[in-house]
Amino acid sequence: MKKEPTSLAGESRRSFIKKTATVGAAVAATGFIKTPVYGQATAPSTGKVIGANDRINVAVVGVGFGIGINHFKGIQEDAGANNVVVAAGCDLFKARRDWMTGNHVFPYAQKLETPLKEADVYSDYRKILERKDIDAVVVATHDVWHANIACDAMESGKHVYCEKPMTRYLDEAFRVHDVVKKTGKILQVGSQGCSAGGWHKAAELIKGGKIGQLVWSQGFYCRNNPKGEWNYDIDKLVSPETLDFDTWAGQVKKHPDIKTNRDLAADHFHRWRKYYPYCGGLLGDLVPHRLHPLMLASGNPEFPRRVVSLGSKNVLTDKKQPGTPIRDVPEHVQLTAEFPSGYMLTVTASSVNASSPGFEIHGHKATLKLADQGQSLDLLPERWAAEDVEPEQFKGLQPEVIRVHEKNWFDCIRANKQPNAGIDLAIRVQTVISLAEMSERLNIMCLFDEKTRKITDGSGKEVKPITYGTLELS
Repeated sequence: MKKEPTSLAGESRRSFIKKTATVGAAVAATGFIKTPVYGQATAPSTGKVIGANDRINVAVVGVGFGIGINHFKGIQEDAGANNVVVAAGCDLFKARRDWMTGNHVFPYAQKLETPLKEADVYSDYRKILERKDIDAVVVATHDVWHANIACDAMESGKHVYCEKPMTRYLDEAFRVHDVVKKTGKILQVGSQGCSAGGWHKAAELIKGGKIGQLVWSQGFYCRNNPKGEWNYDIDKLVSPETLDFDTWAGQVKKHPDIKTNRDLAADHFHRWRKYYPYCGGLLGDLVPHRLHPLMLASGNPEFPRRVVSLGSKNVLTDKKQPGTPIRDVPEHVQLTAEFPSGYMLTVTASSVNASSPGFEIHGHKATLKLADQGQSLDLLPERWAAEDVEPEQFKGLQPEVIRVHEKNWFDCIRANKQPNAGIDLAIRVQTVISLAEMSERLNIMCLFDEKTRKITDGSGKEVKPITYGTLELS
């Protein structure tokens, strides 16, 4: 993503979309509905039609610490079984581009067995989208770039696997939603729990009436890193010569200047999940892994009616790392969402205590208890409903595996059907996440109207959604 005379987020990006998009005018002429009902058919797909036996050419944008490298290496390793190939890669940091070509080894990533040619490695993701041979794009950047890259890719005729959270802010989420509906491309959000068997079995039981009226559920994602969650090692190679930090920051206006404060900029680059301008913290990183499958398991994911969230930061684990700035985001959060049906759920995430009570979905007649990786499920009837509901155990179900989730995306591209974490689920999940962040940061309860997409507080006053520049740390 090399810098151009104009910003990627500004005029040059709009010019790029105008040059590469082929569907916009045709869709506009059809009067496509802005807010389709759940499950409504999408607009006709654009780009190459991929048959059941066709190879899918994949590009990975963002191969940073952990997840991006995980996708790059994992898709390569399973390429034969999935009939795919990693044909291109993109990253702003030169060391990571070098790793993709086999010319650099990270302490946390082995050298690639099948490195890319230098001609297939880019610093500007738009160069990938101009390639007619690329069928699908994995967006594994930090959250700030998810929406722009995903939308540009779909407008260019590519299918998209977008890491969670789908977007940094709510307005971006609806932009992604509308582009999916407009282009008909297959979008999968990287919450791999959605491809675990337990959550699908739960949805089957709930839709079959096995637990009666859905009442409430709970999920957890808790860690306790004594060095402070997300305090990753900082690569000494980060410098103004190896990283275009201004482009990396994207739409975030207030950020360190790498030329005058290399250490702080490098901290933001490697530990961005700690800082509000780039990430919602636990709400953006860990909560989606529980919220997606919990909402999928309801059998009929809804937009929330109201959301409230609390966060605390009292352990201050960052103090244990000399010279490390204290994080913006909470160390412990809990959100509660209520849906129009009356169903309520709560998700707790922590970076300062790793104990988790368990995953449960409660109905009027029975309760479902699930293993945290979705590999097993117990159906436990209420005492008074024991004659109507037989207790059951389901074991040996597909556990949560990222490679299975990627395969689901590839299979759905070929079958032209919605994946396990497709847009209809993802937009509802992202609405909960974004409202939870607003609730915690603004100290309010957020009510949502799915027809108008408006947010109000408890008094009925409209509240504009947080976006870039709304708050001091945004």
